[in-house]
Amino acid sequence: MRAVVQRVSQAQVAVDEVCLGKIDCGFVVLLGIHQEDTIDDAHYLAKKIAQLRVFEDHEGKMNESLATIGGAVLSISQFTLYAQTKKGNRPSFIAAARPEVAEPLYEAFNQALREKNIPVATGKFGAEMQVSLINDGPVTILYDTREKE
Repeated sequence: MRAVVQRVSQAQVAVDEVCLGKIDCGFVVLLGIHQEDTIDDAHYLAKKIAQLRVFEDHEGKMNESLATIGGAVLSISQFTLYAQTKKGNRPSFIAAARPEVAEPLYEAFNQALREKNIPVATGKFGAEMQVSLINDGPVTILYDTREKE
């Protein structure tokens, strides 16, 4: 799984001009699922993001996590994170998981965050979505479960 995690002061997602999910302080997570990803990847990534300490403490240091600040996640499925761009000008998405594999793993990732008491808002899997956010910092972190260290 690949995740682009952006610290935000607010964010929302709409489909056909209808707001489906909205958060205040927290993370927007753009989540791409690889064809070989498993439930273990979903749980690993949820744990890493839930414990990510990039919110400022009372001394102005990035030392707080979502739980300590009462933050939330706006989770957006995004297969384009697995675009292959080495050849030509049209990206290939062959490495991205098919929807019948990706959607259950996306839901498992969201559920794993909820089980850690992190509120999660979502868009609609596979839909054309409009995501708007106010990036705070900006702070943007990249995760790839294929590169665990």
